[in-house]
Amino acid sequence: MQTPTLFALLLLLVLIAYGTGFSRAAAAARGRGGMRKLAALPSYYGTHTALWCGLPALLLLAVWLVFDEPIIRALIMNGVADMPETIAGRDLLYAQIQNQAAGNLFGEATPQVAAAAERLTHLRSGAQILQTALVLILSVGLGAFAMLRFSPQLRAREKVEKVFRIILLGCASAAILTTVGILLSVLFESLRFFQSVPVTEFLFGLQWSPQMALRADQVGSSGAFGAVPLFTGTLMVSAIAMFVAVPVGLMSAIYLAEYAGKRVRAVAKPVLEVLAGVPTVVYGFFAALTVAPFVREAAAAVGLQASSESALAAGLVMGVMIIPFVSSLSDDVINAVPQSLRDGALGLGSTQSETIRKVVIPAALPGIVGGVLLAVSRAIGETMIVVMAAGLAANLTANPLESVTTVTVQIVTLLVGDQEFDSPKTLAAFALGLMLFLSTLVLNFIALHVVKKYREQYD
Repeated sequence: MQTPTLFALLLLLVLIAYGTGFSRAAAAARGRGGMRKLAALPSYYGTHTALWCGLPALLLLAVWLVFDEPIIRALIMNGVADMPETIAGRDLLYAQIQNQAAGNLFGEATPQVAAAAERLTHLRSGAQILQTALVLILSVGLGAFAMLRFSPQLRAREKVEKVFRIILLGCASAAILTTVGILLSVLFESLRFFQSVPVTEFLFGLQWSPQMALRADQVGSSGAFGAVPLFTGTLMVSAIAMFVAVPVGLMSAIYLAEYAGKRVRAVAKPVLEVLAGVPTVVYGFFAALTVAPFVREAAAAVGLQASSESALAAGLVMGVMIIPFVSSLSDDVINAVPQSLRDGALGLGSTQSETIRKVVIPAALPGIVGGVLLAVSRAIGETMIVVMAAGLAANLTANPLESVTTVTVQIVTLLVGDQEFDSPKTLAAFALGLMLFLSTLVLNFIALHVVKKYREQYD
């Protein structure tokens, strides 16, 4: 039985188990004079039976799907006489065996591949039969066991809630473990990179040119991995974007929350939030075709020289893109400030602007700071606008009219195309990713500190 069919059959068994448990509990209640004679509602008895019927079988099916193919591959490859020495060669051989087993291999297969393909087909068929039998036996058996343990005194609600607490804990742990896994994978690859390139050169080097020499006599491709130009480019573009987004977004939020009428707010807020739904590639076109030429002409008009691709153009458009993040989050936070604080300030003789400056904004500051830091993270991670408007040149400059590049753009550039995974050029992307992760972590710590400080003051 195919896995989707088995999964559908398992869901059907779970529904049957729920209905059986519910019906038996309802019948027991009727025979004893009402629901009060039961330790829980019938729905909890049904859920308890369904969990016994479905949960262990689903876990078995998940574990089986994870380990099934690796075990079969190990068995097949152990039976191959002429085993290739390299990992790539063994992967190619197993791909040929799979294609032969699926009937997709063009040409005549070698006897070794043909024999292995036949064995692979046999193993997969047997594994599928065994998987189906074990899952169904476990589901039906444990469902029957739950029915045999049925008793009006069974505390089904406590047992069901305990299982769901464990499931919720597992979901929360999965999110945390995923983050830890991402961090460890980036960290290990970064350590491999730092075995080739010193940490000091990466952190304090002033030249970024990751092209490595393919031949010993090749000139001009020795590789330079100083990341300072990338960090300065990222900070410059992000700073320009936040210089645009924070004041405009915050002022928009204050107007919508404190001054705008209901009709204006009903129209202006959705229109402003539409900006958040525009694809970044559209912003990139706007930056490259409209803003960048305007910046160049404006600079020329005042006697300055601007590059066709500049940090200023990318930062301005990125700031426009981020305005909805700041305005929408700030608007929600300002509206969440208790009206009693406003009424108290107005009752003491404050004007509306004084109430906003001295009461509303300080009370909403933790949420505003959280929204701003979220916008900063969005700016740091943006790639498309920078590629189209700021360019790819890793220039170390403080002039926003020159072309720069950012960390995320270089990560994409390093991983595009056919690359040798063990080369410093490719591993440099993980080191940049690690620096980006640590930067975001520092921003989160700052946000938590600000939120904690002001929450204690106003709660």
